[in-house]
Amino acid sequence: MNKQDLEKRRIAYFTMEIGLDPKMPTYSGGLGVLAGDTIKSCADLGVPLITVTLLNENGYFAQKLDGEGTQTEIPVDWPKEEFLTPLPVKVSVDIEGREVKIRIWEYIVKGVTGATVPVYFLDANLQENAEYDRSLTSFLYGGDQWYRLCQEIILGIGGVRAIEAIGYKNIAKYHMNEGHASLLALELLERTKKDEEKDIYKKYDLELVRNKCIFTTHTPVAAGHDRFPLDLVKKALPSDLPFKMPDIFIRNNEMNMTLIALNLSKYVNGVAKKHGEVTREMFPGYSIDSITNGIHLLSWASSAFKKLYDKYIPGWQSDYFSLRYALSIPKEEIFQAHREAKKELIDYVNKRAGIDMVYDAFTIGFARRATSYKRADLLLSDINRLVEINDKTGRMQIVYAGKAHPKDGGGKEQIKKIFSKIKELRLQIKIAYLENYDMTQGKLITSGVDLWLNNPLPPQEASGTSGMKACLNGVPNLSVLDGWWIEGCIENVTGWAIGSIQKQNTDSAQDAQDLYQKLENVIIPMFYKEKDKWLEVMRHAIALNASFFNTQRMVQEYVLNAYL
Repeated sequence: MNKQDLEKRRIAYFTMEIGLDPKMPTYSGGLGVLAGDTIKSCADLGVPLITVTLLNENGYFAQKLDGEGTQTEIPVDWPKEEFLTPLPVKVSVDIEGREVKIRIWEYIVKGVTGATVPVYFLDANLQENAEYDRSLTSFLYGGDQWYRLCQEIILGIGGVRAIEAIGYKNIAKYHMNEGHASLLALELLERTKKDEEKDIYKKYDLELVRNKCIFTTHTPVAAGHDRFPLDLVKKALPSDLPFKMPDIFIRNNEMNMTLIALNLSKYVNGVAKKHGEVTREMFPGYSIDSITNGIHLLSWASSAFKKLYDKYIPGWQSDYFSLRYALSIPKEEIFQAHREAKKELIDYVNKRAGIDMVYDAFTIGFARRATSYKRADLLLSDINRLVEINDKTGRMQIVYAGKAHPKDGGGKEQIKKIFSKIKELRLQIKIAYLENYDMTQGKLITSGVDLWLNNPLPPQEASGTSGMKACLNGVPNLSVLDGWWIEGCIENVTGWAIGSIQKQNTDSAQDAQDLYQKLENVIIPMFYKEKDKWLEVMRHAIALNASFFNTQRMVQEYVLNAYL
């Protein structure tokens, strides 16, 4: 970066994970993929932003599944030198009284207009560090609470020091993508110290720090909000500010990363309108806005749909809202583009899973993190009913994928349960569970299935973005009304809802019945017998959903509401 470029960058975006390239396993799922899409749209729009993350040298993990669906996690070794450039700059943080050195790697994201966003990866794997400290940027979400706390010290405190060492002197806003980076606010606060003041709340300029900080929270699930026992905090951090300002840093005898971000940020948002409501209920007394998530359309459109949009909507790559003109694309060409994407998926599934799915059967997709509240097995909860629907209304086939967190026993059991159902149904319905779900598979599945299924237990879905990727490729959604789908669903126009917003079930049996009823009486008959109506839904999914639920619109909202 030249001096002029260093001076013009005004926003620093901090994220624990980021999905920029399928060959760089520096993400675990939706949070990281969203971060990558956000950065790509910032580059497209020329937003003067930089990004800080951890190297995650051994990735999240590679998933291996045996014949029973038992998951084994294998470390990933990826050639960082092929993607990243090491910078001649090092910084350090203090952990447990030790100096931990941090090296910085750079990755440049280029936008459609030629503008760029640099991404800085922090790396503690240096010879001068102790053996344990060298591992601190190895595994994404690995290890125990101590390991995670050390990682978050590197990300938050080390990240602020890193961008200054590189030469960025004019950063006006620090955007925390989840609470993992909240210690950046502690680092900023420490720098405002006035030695002459005795009152702790006058000694440090809380308002100055708040004016610099932005916090986006992504989950209503308790496990997504990091908390650390105070004995670990005392041991790890050289700063005693958390103990001098307990109302800012501590809740229930733990250092609460979400609380820190809430207390030290001027702008806070959830990631869908419903999620904003839920978050305000979780954290009463705080001003919490909402900006609904989106996707980077250029990254997630299948090659067939890219060609189609280039043909009928020139300029869509720099103006995502222009996809509303998809209503004028001939239906038959939408059908053919989808057939191409579907063929690519079915060929991939058959090769990977050793199955013989066919091109013309109604194909349902369900791919996301395997955890209990996502209810991946809901579709298979009554296999007799499912077989009856299959025999009565038309042949179906199902594609599953998803990793469970290594410590999520419930998620791992979900995978095993699905494998058991696959065996039970092997003679009636073809079902595949793809191993090692990643961005490449995500693009294939969201673009290649005929229906995207999502049935989390409401209101635990903050937003969800995989359904947006499906819409972009003309694939309708069938989803519980939670997260983004409350805003995106127009019944029988852009897709279909399971249940209603007035009566949201926490009863999985009732949700399953609603799901089966919609498949049997509406969706599958339309797919097989009313092709023109089906193609109209596909076209509206693109025009009404993809044109709005994208990171171009989302980033513009952040610029207007938070960055300016």
